[in-house]
Amino acid sequence: MAEISALLEKLPLSEKVREDAKAVYALIAAAESEVHGAPVEEIHFHEVGSLDAVADVTAVCLLMEMIGAEKVVASPVHVGSGTVRCAHGILPVPAPATALILRDIPIYSGSVRGELCTPTGAALLSRFVSSFGNMPVMRVEKIGYGMGKKDFEVANCVRAMLGETGDGRDEVAVLTTNLDDETPEKIGFAVEALLREGALDVTTAPLGMKKNRPAVELTVLCRPSEAEKFARLLFLHTPTLGVRERVEKRYVLSRSEETRETSLGPVRVKTASGYGVKKEKIEYEDLSRAAREAGISLREAEERIRG
Repeated sequence: MAEISALLEKLPLSEKVREDAKAVYALIAAAESEVHGAPVEEIHFHEVGSLDAVADVTAVCLLMEMIGAEKVVASPVHVGSGTVRCAHGILPVPAPATALILRDIPIYSGSVRGELCTPTGAALLSRFVSSFGNMPVMRVEKIGYGMGKKDFEVANCVRAMLGETGDGRDEVAVLTTNLDDETPEKIGFAVEALLREGALDVTTAPLGMKKNRPAVELTVLCRPSEAEKFARLLFLHTPTLGVRERVEKRYVLSRSEETRETSLGPVRVKTASGYGVKKEKIEYEDLSRAAREAGISLREAEERIRG
């Protein structure tokens, strides 16, 4: 991993591309570490550590930056079937590291004999894809194909479509559970864990339960494809014995983020637009840092940044 990082540091890349490429390799290293039962620092990359593999990963990260998509949606991943020959011998498909990286991602097998998803491909999907499922309603502007060299009974290709979502709507899973036997500290820890794992939002609300017990309703918003993952996390981090689930449609604005240079230093600005409106908000962590460093109030820092 240290050699890969050193190589990436020497390439003329933006910080975002370099960060994405390192994150992809970190995913692969973590999976290989678990497979081999060895520290990440001792992991030796075989096929994915060759220079052409580094070029592949870096090129994808570079292209993703150039495309600038606000959201990436992918179909469930066809992993293939049978076995594959690699540096460790003949292994089942998907290879152990691939299977680990694809945890919590919908996958399926089929009649195609061979490896259709490698650790590198799995890590790239994990890094860039926001959700997995059916293609959303969208106005397609461009279409691209990547063709593989092996011949199967079905076309060996990956197809990407770039466009704008049609109606600004999507679906979210809403998971709720009532807690009347948990401390505030442990509920706070559960909220942090759920957000850290990628929940879209986590909220709590007071309520009364049987036997006049004061309680808390814990609600998690997540992608429908990740509902089971967050249900497991709720069972892990709370004493609940049941989790309710429903899927709701919602109207959403298109979102993007950029870093701007200001008189108080670089700050990230989030932009949301659609339905005839446009909104901007300075990232709170950057705004509070700027205020602390300048010794001014949050309000004054925002006024200076906005000019």
